[in-house]
Amino acid sequence: MSTDNFLDLLKKEIETIDRSHTSKRKEKVIDGFTSEKTPRAVIAGRKYFIFNSNDYLGLRFNKRLKEKEKKASEKYGTGPGAVRFISGTIALHQQLEEKIAKFHQKEAGMIFSSAFAANQGVIFPLLVGQRKNTLINDKVLVVSDELNHRSIIDAIRLAKLPKENKVIFKHLNMVDLETIIKNASFKFDRVLIITDGVFSMLGEVQDLKTIRQIKDKYDKNFKNGILIIVDDAHGVGVLGEKGRGAEEFCQTEVDVLVGTFGKAFGTDGGYVVSKKTIIDYLKESAATYIYSNNLTAGTAAASLEALKIAQEKEGKRMRQKLKENILYFKKQAKKFNIPLAADSYHPVQPVLIANAEKTRTIVRKLFQKGFLTTAISYPVVPQGKDEIRIQLCANHSQKAIDLLLKNLVNILKIFA
Repeated sequence: MSTDNFLDLLKKEIETIDRSHTSKRKEKVIDGFTSEKTPRAVIAGRKYFIFNSNDYLGLRFNKRLKEKEKKASEKYGTGPGAVRFISGTIALHQQLEEKIAKFHQKEAGMIFSSAFAANQGVIFPLLVGQRKNTLINDKVLVVSDELNHRSIIDAIRLAKLPKENKVIFKHLNMVDLETIIKNASFKFDRVLIITDGVFSMLGEVQDLKTIRQIKDKYDKNFKNGILIIVDDAHGVGVLGEKGRGAEEFCQTEVDVLVGTFGKAFGTDGGYVVSKKTIIDYLKESAATYIYSNNLTAGTAAASLEALKIAQEKEGKRMRQKLKENILYFKKQAKKFNIPLAADSYHPVQPVLIANAEKTRTIVRKLFQKGFLTTAISYPVVPQGKDEIRIQLCANHSQKAIDLLLKNLVNILKIFA
């Protein structure tokens, strides 16, 4: 059969991926977690320290969140029952949208099933209109950081813009960005500058303050102005005194901010906050919002509680503990000459290995010693930039960090 030929092609593609040591499908299955102060994952009866989690504040194990989740599920049921515009909106959804907008000091917000879905639902309709006779048909230029997340890249691809309407600027390079905007002046009606707030593979923070200055300088050169869209999934809850993310950390303001409840807030789902007009438009045009089920009641309730904790003294204590863990890890890594791929002051601490097979081997050996870490290779990072992504959390003890570093140093010596 002809389909057999296609299946053979798929098999060969999979084999190619396996030979390159970049496979992601062989997942470790967690059976549960311990109840220690520094929770460990239980896999096949053995305990593992977790150093590959986005749960930066340790909130997914929080008793208050679990109680709120249970109570909401008992009241509203386990699923939304329908998409939002049919009969899937509950009071908790609206409360969460109002609270997250207020947290970010924006006029309005909307929630999505995931941050990936949020980026797709936000970027695509802000690039091109979604109706047959849409008024959003101006000549737009999208300018994107070269290391932006895959969800941003895919959202831009969905718009099917001509090549001349898409430009990539060099990573964190504000001179390159300004040159692009300057050269585009009076040639386009509108510009969208899109970037991660924190780059998840390196823990680097984008220079949002300078991007805002560039917007303000050149905005008048475009009929419909410049919009700054930031995906701050890894910054929210972590950066800034109040945990408002890269905006607060950089002491500036962007036009559209995409975030997630699935990392520092310890629950699940994505969101966007912006001016009310933009949110109203997106609720009429974002396919991943209109045609997809939203958060369950339990998740929405837990997210509300996480947002509340993040703004309390307890949230501030968590961020302070996380900061201490980051500084301690960096200090010890320097002491033991562990090479880092970036000078990150974010929970993401990338250990540079620069070889895919070697990276996988080291991660496998760390697993054998009782540690969960992640091997990151092409295409997630450029070839030759393979790394072990260490992710720190507020509930990590210094003892756990010391044990990780001790084992990592001993394993690295084998490859020296």
